[in-house]
Amino acid sequence: MSAVATKENRVHIIQGEFFVASEQNVMVTTILGSCVAACIRDPLAGVGGINHFLLPGNTSRVKSDEAERMGVHLMELLVNGLLKSGARRERLEAKLFGGAKTVRAHTDIGKHNVEFAERFLRDEGIAHIGGSTGGLQGRRIQYWPVSGRARQILLTGTLQVERPVVAPAAAVDTHAGELELF
Repeated sequence: MSAVATKENRVHIIQGEFFVASEQNVMVTTILGSCVAACIRDPLAGVGGINHFLLPGNTSRVKSDEAERMGVHLMELLVNGLLKSGARRERLEAKLFGGAKTVRAHTDIGKHNVEFAERFLRDEGIAHIGGSTGGLQGRRIQYWPVSGRARQILLTGTLQVERPVVAPAAAVDTHAGELELF
C-alpha cells in the first residue's frame, strides 16, 4: 500500500481578521508584535480558529470602522464562528500568543492585550491551556486549528530565532529545539 500525500493548506491572517477551520490539513499563520492572537478549538468537534487583534477595545467607545481590529469584537466573532461550526462552549480550549512590548513607551499595549484576552477567557469559562505572551520580540505563529498544534518563531530584526511553545506547567528550556504541542 502506498502512502497518500496531503497538501497543507496555509492561510495567513492579518490584524483585524479571524479564521475558523474544521479541515485537518489547514495551517494558519500570523505575525504579532504587541497584538495578540487567540487560538481556540474544540478537540471533540474537530474545529478550531484563530484571531489577531490590535487593542483590547471597548465596544461603547469604538467607532464601527475600528471595531474589526479590537479584541472585544474579534474574540466574540471567533467564539461565535466556532459555535456555528459545531463547537461546544464548555469544551473550548485556548492558547494565547503575542503581547510583546515592542515600543519603548509608558503604556505597555501588549501587556494590556494579554490581560484582556486572559480576562475574556476566564469570564467565558474557556480553558487557557498555553501559548507564549509578553517579552520584547515579535512572533510568527503557525497554528493547526483542528489538532491544536502551535509553533512560534521569535523575530529579532532580520534574524529569526525558533523557540518552543510550552504549556504553562511545563519547564521552559530556551535553548531546546523546536517543540510542538498537540
